[in-house]
Amino acid sequence: MFQEALNTYQLILNNKMFTNAGCLKVNMGNIYLKLKNYPKALKYYRMALDQISDEHKEMRTKIMQNIGMVFVCMGQYTDAITSFEQIMSNSPNIKAGYNLTLCYYAIGDRERMKKAFQELISVPLCIDDEDKYIPSNDDPTSNLITEAIKNDKLHQMERDRKSMAEKFIMTTAKLIAPAIETSFATGFDWCVEMVKSSQYVELANDLEINKAITFLRQKDINQAVKTLKTFEKKDTRVKSTAATNLSFIYFLEKDFDQADRFADLAMNADRYNPAALTNKGNIVFVKQEYEKAAEFFKEALRNDSMCTEALYNLGLTYKRMNHVEEGLDCFIKLHNILRNSTQVMYQVASLYELKENYPEAIEWLMKVISVTPTDPHVLAKLGQLFDIDGDKSQAFQYYSESFRYLPSNITVIEWLGAHYIETQFCEKAIQYFERATLIQPNQVKWQLMVASCYRRSGNYQKALETYKDIHHKFPENIECLRFLVRLCTDMGLKEVQEYATKLKKVEKMKEIKEQVGLQRFVALTKKYIYKYIIPSCFDHSLISQSSVWLPALTIHPSSPCSPAEDASYVDPLGPQAERPRTGATKRIEDDEFGDDELGDDLLPE
Repeated sequence: MFQEALNTYQLILNNKMFTNAGCLKVNMGNIYLKLKNYPKALKYYRMALDQISDEHKEMRTKIMQNIGMVFVCMGQYTDAITSFEQIMSNSPNIKAGYNLTLCYYAIGDRERMKKAFQELISVPLCIDDEDKYIPSNDDPTSNLITEAIKNDKLHQMERDRKSMAEKFIMTTAKLIAPAIETSFATGFDWCVEMVKSSQYVELANDLEINKAITFLRQKDINQAVKTLKTFEKKDTRVKSTAATNLSFIYFLEKDFDQADRFADLAMNADRYNPAALTNKGNIVFVKQEYEKAAEFFKEALRNDSMCTEALYNLGLTYKRMNHVEEGLDCFIKLHNILRNSTQVMYQVASLYELKENYPEAIEWLMKVISVTPTDPHVLAKLGQLFDIDGDKSQAFQYYSESFRYLPSNITVIEWLGAHYIETQFCEKAIQYFERATLIQPNQVKWQLMVASCYRRSGNYQKALETYKDIHHKFPENIECLRFLVRLCTDMGLKEVQEYATKLKKVEKMKEIKEQVGLQRFVALTKKYIYKYIIPSCFDHSLISQSSVWLPALTIHPSSPCSPAEDASYVDPLGPQAERPRTGATKRIEDDEFGDDELGDDLLPE
C-alpha cells in the first residue's frame, strides 16, 4: 500500500510537533525506488541527507549508497561513481567497493578498475580471528565459553559478512579479468596476485580453480587441465577440488584411465568429497561394474544427501541392473528436490514403462510435456505408449505433434503413413512416404510404398510412373518388376513383354547367386568340421588311413544362417483391407493385383 504510506509520511512531515521526522524521507525515497520513480527517490534521499548531521555517520553512508544505486538504475554511472568514491574515502565498506568497481567496468576505465579492486580487497572486515573459536585443552571454563559462542548469532553474523565479502571479490575478479588486460588469463593472474597479498589470501586458490572452470566454459580444455594440475602439491581441500575437476574433464574425453587416477587422488585427499565419489562411481559404471558403482553413489549420498548427481546416477545404475523399484525410489526422491527437471521425470516414465504400467508412464510424460511442450522425442514416446495402450486417436495426435516439430524422424513418419493406410486413406499416406524417400533415398521400400499407395487409391497411371522411376534407380528389384508386369498387363500396355523378360533374367540371376552362396556356405561348413570337430572326436591316425563320410547339409529357408531368401511377392503395405459390402448378392471378382504366379504366356520363348 505504497500510496497510503506516502500520504501518511507526508502528514507526519507537515506536523511541526515531530522535529526529527526528517529521517522518514529515507523511507519515502525507498518507496519511490520500489515504484521505479528514480527522480523522486533521488530527491527524497538528498533531502534526508541534508537533514541528518555528520554525527550519524553510518546513516549518512547508507543514504549515499542508496543515492549511488539510484544513479546506477538511471544509467548515470559518472554520478554514481562520485557517490561511491565519497563513501570509500570516508567510510569504506565491501558493498560500496563492489559497486564502485562495477561502475568503472560499465564505463570501461581499465586503470580505475584495478584501483577499485585493490581498494575492495583492502576493506577491513572487523571480525574476530577464527582461532578464537578453537577450544584449548587447558582451561575447562574457557572451553565451555568457546563452545557457547561457537554458533551464537554474533559468530553467525561474522561468517555471513565474510562469506559476502568473498562472494563480491570472486564475482569482481571474474568480471574484470578479461577487461583489465589483453587476455583473460593475464587479467586473472593479476587478480590472483593482488588477492595473495591481501587479507583474503585463502581466496587465491579458489580464484585459480575458477580460472580453470572459466577455461572450460571457453572450451579451452588444455589450459584448464594445465591450471588444475598445478594444485597437485597444494593443501588437501584445494587438491581434492582440482583433482575432481580433472577427473571430470578426462571422463568427458573418454580417457577413463586418467579419469580414474584423478578420481582416486581426489578421494585420497578428501574421502568425504561427494563429487569425487560420484566421479569414481561414473568410471566404474562405464566399466559395467554396476554393484561397485552403486556403492560409490551411496557413499556420496551419505556424505551429502543433497548431491543430486549421485542420486540421479544411482537411479540409472539400478535401472541398468533391472532393479526397477529401487530406481523409481531414487528418481521420485530426486523429483522432490528438482521439481521441474524433465530428465528426472522422463526417467520415472521410462521405469514405469519397464514395469508395463503404461498409464503411470503416460502421466509422467505429460508432466514432461508441461515443462517442454515442443520436445518431439517425448511427443513420439507418448504416441508410442498410447498406441501400445490401444488408444489410436491419442497416439495419432501425439505422433502428429512430434512430426510437426521434427519432420525427419523416420519412426514417426512410418507410423503415420501406416495409420493412414490402416484407416484406408492411402492418398494421405503418400506425403509421409515421400518424405521418408527424401530422408533415405537409397531405401527402396519407401518408394515402393509410395507406388503402392497410388495403386490402392486408384491412380494407376501415377503408380506406373512411380514403378518405372523405381526400376530406373533399382533395376534388379524383383518386387518392382512384378508390379510393372501386372500393371502393364492390366492396362494392356506393350511394355509387358519387356518387363517380363527383365523379370525372368533378374530371377535367374538371383537363383544363381543363391546357389553359389549356398555351395560356398556348405564348403566352409565342411572345412570347419574337418578342422575343429573331427580331430576332437577321432584318432588322428585313423583319419589319415580312412575316409570320413559327412551327412548332406539340409538348410531350412527360414534359418538365420541360410543365404536364400523368399522371392515370393509381398505387398509392402500389407494385405488390402476389405471394403464394406453394399448388397446381399455375392459377386465373384478376380483380384486384379492378386498374388498368382506369372503364366508362361507372359514370358518370351
